[in-house]
Amino acid sequence: MPGKVNPVIPEVVTQVAAQVIGNDAAIAVGGMQGHFELNVFIPLMARNLLESIRLLASSSRLFAEKCIDGIEANREVCERYAELTLSAATALNPFIGYDKASEIVKAASSSGRSLRDVARELGVDDATLDQALDYRAMARPHG
Repeated sequence: MPGKVNPVIPEVVTQVAAQVIGNDAAIAVGGMQGHFELNVFIPLMARNLLESIRLLASSSRLFAEKCIDGIEANREVCERYAELTLSAATALNPFIGYDKASEIVKAASSSGRSLRDVARELGVDDATLDQALDYRAMARPHG
């Protein structure tokens, strides 16, 4: 298929995750086998732990180099998608109430327009919209 990109690196990462989960299960079983302060499964536990660390480190480096490095967000598209996200109407609740926010969501959903456009049309002022629908502020952790 022209233009198709195979996601082999992410598939490798999921295979690594499956192996690490298996190693963890073996480590857990080995940990349950200790009797009288003696556990003959310690070599198995150590080997699986070290293998998991090696696999995770290698796949993380590979994923970063082959898939993550060089990615740049298309800010305009991201901002447009954020503006079209209907679930953001929850942020309007404290300002305009649940009923009015629900009305805005229903109108935006049926028309394909943004919450901001519909809210303006229904009488919500720009200052309230700017404060409630500040997506950058929503994305920052509150510390």
